Amino acid sequence: MNYRHAYHAGNHADVLKHLVLCRIIALLSRKEAPFAYLDSHAGVGLYDLRGDQASRTGEWLEGIAKIWQAEDVPEPFADYLGVIRAMNPEGELRHYPGSPELARRLSREQDRLQLNEKHPEDGRLLKENMKGDRRVAVHLGEGWHVPRALLPTQEKRMLMLIDPPFEQDDELERCVESLGDAIARMRQAIVAIWYPIKDLRQLRKFYRDLEKSGAPKLLRVELYVHPTDESLRLNGSGLVISNPPWGLEDELKQLLPWLAERLGLSQGGWRMDWLIEEKTSA
Repeated sequence: MNYRHAYHAGNHADVLKHLVLCRIIALLSRKEAPFAYLDSHAGVGLYDLRGDQASRTGEWLEGIAKIWQAEDVPEPFADYLGVIRAMNPEGELRHYPGSPELARRLSREQDRLQLNEKHPEDGRLLKENMKGDRRVAVHLGEGWHVPRALLPTQEKRMLMLIDPPFEQDDELERCVESLGDAIARMRQAIVAIWYPIKDLRQLRKFYRDLEKSGAPKLLRVELYVHPTDESLRLNGSGLVISNPPWGLEDELKQLLPWLAERLGLSQGGWRMDWLIEEKTSA
């Protein structure tokens, strides 16, 4: 699977990933203390939905376009859609934010962003798109090295997104390794891993590996746009989130059914459960 960001910007997987990211940032922002945002596979940060790459697939028409046109959008979408509306002031949906731009716009003066992109051209574009914001540092290294290279952060609170292109067969395993590296350095870290729902055999192993990751608690969130059969098409996508902030689970219980209804193609659906439940003292 080639999941180069620009070709798939604004599709159903982006909507899920970016909505959850925005809600985590909003919940973190309820406390004054600063947080750090890390993005291991950041992409370029800004996308033109009518540009050459996105227009080749048109996937955004089955994703953000449906949310943009909806009249009954739940209130927790406000931050996410607010950024998109600010980028499209004339009311025509064309420009779409990647995770770095969403984090940049929704974080506060006291927060700090560290973005990593391995691809040389994408890294150059990311630096260009982020220039002028002193809170942002852009790194041009291997994304899998980010936890060991940048953790622990000086901020006591940290949110990291791991969103690789899934071009190599071992990337699910490397996601689990990166989660373990992050938790070993900052046990309280909020780590969100995005993954495609395609090969169910690989996913079952991924879940088993995650259960052995050592995370204090781990929430699984999945959105389906097709039945989760054995076909190798993109049937949906998911996020696993270590140490999710209080309130996120309750919000997603309200948002996921709405998303499944709006974004489902042949069949919409969702799942949310705990791969690792928080241990309580006796």
